[in-house]
Amino acid sequence: MAPIAVNDVIPDGTLAYFDENDEMKQVSVHSLAAGKKVVIFGVPGAFTPTCSMKHVPGFIEKSEELKAKGVEELLLISVNDPFVMKAWRKSYPETKNVKFLADGSASYTHALGLELDLNEKGLGIRSRRFALLVDNLKVVVANIESGGEFTVSSADEILAAL
Repeated sequence: MAPIAVNDVIPDGTLAYFDENDEMKQVSVHSLAAGKKVVIFGVPGAFTPTCSMKHVPGFIEKSEELKAKGVEELLLISVNDPFVMKAWRKSYPETKNVKFLADGSASYTHALGLELDLNEKGLGIRSRRFALLVDNLKVVVANIESGGEFTVSSADEILAAL
């Protein structure tokens, strides 16, 4: 399957997260993104070095600048279960409007065409690192890394595109 690209409509799918009351919720991606400008960014895994020290903190730190440029939601997706995503979210003192969404079976990642096979490293199927700027379900910017690199999918790159 070809990766999601500019001008594509994002697929719908159901992801899980824990809300501010620590209740697990299921949510449709379309319900989060319809009629809004959102950034959907994906990482290979929770608590991994680049994801935890660079990618996610960049979006947390730049969340107000992104909001000032019209971004209404920051949606983080990782192929982890919702309990891991909850713990990961809580590891940051401030999450500044970043919703930590679990794609435990990688079904949404597959629908995006962004799987990363890390079986040889014992990590299974993960997500390629990416950042999508989406306006009313349509991809406006698709910054997709070739593997686990971190060169084009940062918050700064999305800010530069806005």
